[in-house]
Amino acid sequence: MLPTPLPATNLLGVARQVLLEEAAALRDVAAALGTTPDFENCVRAILRLEGRVVVTGIGKSAHIAGKIVATLNSTGTPALFMHAADAIHGDLGMIQPQDFVVAISKSGDTPEIKVLVPLLRRKGVGLAALVANADSYLAQQADFVLHAPVRREAGPHDLAPTTSTTAALGLGDALAVCLLEARQFTPQDFARLHPGGTLGKKLYLKVGDLSRQNQRPHVPEGASLKEVLLEISGKRLGATAVLDAAGALAGIITDGDLRRMLGGQLGHITDLESVRARDILTPRPATIEVDDFAAEALARMQARNITQLVVTEAGRFAGFIHLHDLLREGLV
Repeated sequence: MLPTPLPATNLLGVARQVLLEEAAALRDVAAALGTTPDFENCVRAILRLEGRVVVTGIGKSAHIAGKIVATLNSTGTPALFMHAADAIHGDLGMIQPQDFVVAISKSGDTPEIKVLVPLLRRKGVGLAALVANADSYLAQQADFVLHAPVRREAGPHDLAPTTSTTAALGLGDALAVCLLEARQFTPQDFARLHPGGTLGKKLYLKVGDLSRQNQRPHVPEGASLKEVLLEISGKRLGATAVLDAAGALAGIITDGDLRRMLGGQLGHITDLESVRARDILTPRPATIEVDDFAAEALARMQARNITQLVVTEAGRFAGFIHLHDLLREGLV
């Protein structure tokens, strides 16, 4: 059987039109924010909340509710998802008197929502309606109306939820970010809630967490060339620190320094037996403190085009951090 030929459609033109219509919907939502005090009052109500935000919806709105819940939880506002259809079959029990409900519905008039709202009112919890239709049943029953106006759905038939779900998601993100700002939620707070993955590691992983796993190659200023070679090769970090008589960092010697010396690029050295660490060290090497973030170590390596940094603790030599350490953690 021959495949049915595809219609002659300007696919890129259709795609651009969808994106432009959804962008226009978001502009409409932004413009609607200032028409009533409901959005700001809703944020303040949630900030005063002793319980959790329960976000509910049905159909595509349920999917949007789940994403908003995830965003709220990850930015410091405890939240739960409740499917509107399941609420009347036992899930309503998850809602406690101190909670707050955000109900998402484009029309605000679906049968499930009309059954659910009186039950929520009976529980006495705060209720926000995230709706496209500000005159709907849900909007009239809610304490706060989060208006996400939608002229039409993207596509030729104005059917599949597209602009409406984008508008609802955007307004939900705006709500979460306003709560984040009001709570003065910091990157460190975010890291505590996101300990896994690259993002979390960038926000909480410290230099000392990695450098303490490495050996600490170091030699005194008077160390011979043989001792320097053995220290670098034995501890496998491609470099060694050079310490003065007081134990302070005098400089660094890398395997590259040794190659240049043995290749004759250091012309002032003629007798290898007499070479001492102080003769070939690089003074004032790039350093980083143990309590700095590992992401900062990566930035310094990239800026200087080097592969390791000397780690210090209160200004004293404490080891090395290598580019390989950052690669292993997925920070590169």
